[in-house]
Amino acid sequence: MRKLILFRHGKSDWDADFRSDHERPLNGRGTRAARLMGKLLARTGEQPTLVVSSTATRAATTAQLAMKAGNWHAEYRRDRGLYAASPSSMLEYIRQLPDHHGSIMLVGHEPTWSGLVSAFTGAQARMPTAAMACIRFSVGRWHDLRFGGGELLWLLKPRLFENFPL
Repeated sequence: MRKLILFRHGKSDWDADFRSDHERPLNGRGTRAARLMGKLLARTGEQPTLVVSSTATRAATTAQLAMKAGNWHAEYRRDRGLYAASPSSMLEYIRQLPDHHGSIMLVGHEPTWSGLVSAFTGAQARMPTAAMACIRFSVGRWHDLRFGGGELLWLLKPRLFENFPL
C-alpha cells in the first residue's frame, strides 16, 4: 500500500519584487494557509515520511511552513523537476521514489496537481492554492504506480478550515 499526498503551494504574492516566476513568494494568505494545512495534516495522523518540494520559492516555503507548524518528522528535499512538470513526467518521477517511504508528499503547482489527481483516480478535482489531496495505491512499490490505479481518499481545502480551532 502506498499513499501520495499532493500539496499545492499557497497563494503567491504577485506584487512582490521577484525576478522570475520561480522566485515568486507567498503572500500573507498563502503563509497562513500553509501553516493551517500543516497543523491540519498533523491532526489527521497522515504525515508523510518524505516531503519533496518544487524548488520554486512559493512551493518550498509552503512545505517548510507546513512542516514546522505541524511538527512533522519527515525527510525534506527540493527538486527542480517538480516545477513546470507534466502529469506524465510526474508519473515517471514518482516511480523512482524510494520504496522505504510508504507515504510521500509532493509540493508543487497547477495545473499539474489537478491533472495528476484526475489521471490517477478518474476524479475531476480542482486543486486551489494550499489544497492537499491524498491518493492511495494498492501496490507494493512506487515503480508499480500507473494512471487509473489510485483511489482519492480526501481533498482538503484551506478555506474549509479557516475557522476550525487547531
